[in-house]
Amino acid sequence: MKKDVALKSKTPKVYKSNKLNNANFGDFTHTDYQVFLTLLSKIGGVDGSGKYLQYEKLEREHTLKASEFGRVFNCAQTHCYPALKKAVNKLMKTDIRIQEPGSSSYTRINVCSKAEYIENEGAINVKFTDDIMPYLIQVKERFMLYNLKEISNFGSIYTTRLYELLQEFKETGWMIKSIDQLKEAFAVGSKYKMYAHLKSKTFAPACEEINRNYKINLRFEEIKDGRKVSAIKFIFKPIAILEVANEATGKTRKLYTKHEITITKQKKQLSKKAKEPILIEDQKAVLVSQPEKPQNSRGFFSSILNIFRKK
Repeated sequence: MKKDVALKSKTPKVYKSNKLNNANFGDFTHTDYQVFLTLLSKIGGVDGSGKYLQYEKLEREHTLKASEFGRVFNCAQTHCYPALKKAVNKLMKTDIRIQEPGSSSYTRINVCSKAEYIENEGAINVKFTDDIMPYLIQVKERFMLYNLKEISNFGSIYTTRLYELLQEFKETGWMIKSIDQLKEAFAVGSKYKMYAHLKSKTFAPACEEINRNYKINLRFEEIKDGRKVSAIKFIFKPIAILEVANEATGKTRKLYTKHEITITKQKKQLSKKAKEPILIEDQKAVLVSQPEKPQNSRGFFSSILNIFRKK
């Protein structure tokens, strides 16, 4: 039987089941987790008809180069080499704890069965385990996805994790997580036993950082059981959804709008063609025309002289 070839998206996307999205990722540092997510973005794909490929048809083994990691997360290659090398060891020894919803039961699975650092190529090669692949099943309503670039400017693993949790509720605009669920998703372990410390070190600064990057108006409300805070309700601007019908097949599909980017520092790039700066806003490149510089008197008289010389 001919094997389906996974057609990749032009923009790398992270695909995860909701269970994996809420899992405890152990002692991953933020950089370790970014490496892990970049490798996950290589797994997903669709077949020729646009249907998501299931885990049994997806490749287990993937290579990530330092140059590729640097492009996604805007970091120098000199930083990427040691980051990848360190991540190899972390990926091999880290297992993920997946909690069963509404139960104290959980499953622990290894991330990969093989991980190697290829020094002369500045790359790592990882083979994911058979156990983790079922949690990468891309089934409608049971998995979440987002563009990898959306989290590239975050400086904290708690910000990245909170942003991922919100993706499951982007259509409703609100999410409720118990304190225990937040501790599990943030993998804080025995740290931050006091609620005030958990709040000030994890989700409060994470909300601020997300709002600095996106016009999402993210805020939270404390839900109390008596005097004790038992859960947090996160409220944010929901994603607008458009349903588009295919005239040929009659099938409809959802188109999601993206949250507008907050420009705290206007990023400018130089266009090779126009030689004019491009303002990156709302994930679209908008050409910014430059005002012409006024010509000084010396330049003006030089132009007149050149006209007479030509005559």
